[in-house]
Amino acid sequence: MEKNSINAVEISDVWKKFFICQDRTRSIKERLIFWGRQRVEEFWALKNINLSAPVGKTIGLIGRNGSGKSTLLKIISRILYPSSGEIFINGRVSTLLELGAGFHPDFTGRENIFLNGSILGFSRKEINLHLKNIIEFAELGDFIDNPIRNYSSGMYMRLGFSIAVHVKPDILLIDEVLAVGDLAFQEKCLARIKDLQKQGKTIIFVTHSPAQVRELCDLVVWLDRGEIRSFGAAEQVVAEYTAFLGGAI
Repeated sequence: MEKNSINAVEISDVWKKFFICQDRTRSIKERLIFWGRQRVEEFWALKNINLSAPVGKTIGLIGRNGSGKSTLLKIISRILYPSSGEIFINGRVSTLLELGAGFHPDFTGRENIFLNGSILGFSRKEINLHLKNIIEFAELGDFIDNPIRNYSSGMYMRLGFSIAVHVKPDILLIDEVLAVGDLAFQEKCLARIKDLQKQGKTIIFVTHSPAQVRELCDLVVWLDRGEIRSFGAAEQVVAEYTAFLGGAI
């Protein structure tokens, strides 16, 4: 849904709640006996998130584990929906979240290109146009025609990243998968991201690497316990976050 063509993504007063079951029973029998008496607690993963991602900018999401970074990416990608609030998307979205997401373990790498591409909303014809480049970029060789249940985490990342960046997205969402794989391929991925930046694509990614943030990001969002603690220029927010971590240790 488009709201403002200046922004690729607009997030308005978004909250996300999960229910956590505190049931400690260990057997099916115990679960049946205590059915309906489990203790369920509310957990607010995101609280009052208001954020605009300008078209053509790269935005980093930083924060400690459990701060809501991945949840926010999943809401932007429509994998999850907010408990309240609105998300406005201006353009075609491509996502690279958990390793193996959108893949079927019994399908070959080639078959999974079509499966993953269709999940991202691309037609078979569109995928065919980029198939050769996807396979070449992933550098999987003959493994491309083997079932991906035999793939390593690095091979998963190669294939997933290659699909995500070759289906011509307007908005690319990445959740820390660049930490997986060998250094040479990581550098290749970073070079591809820089190429997308030159094309004016909007990129939002989660990372724990201050160096990556400084190198790639125009803007940075620091999330803390589900809330935006700081949002602004990359160097400024990274300095604030680094100082916070130093004092928290």
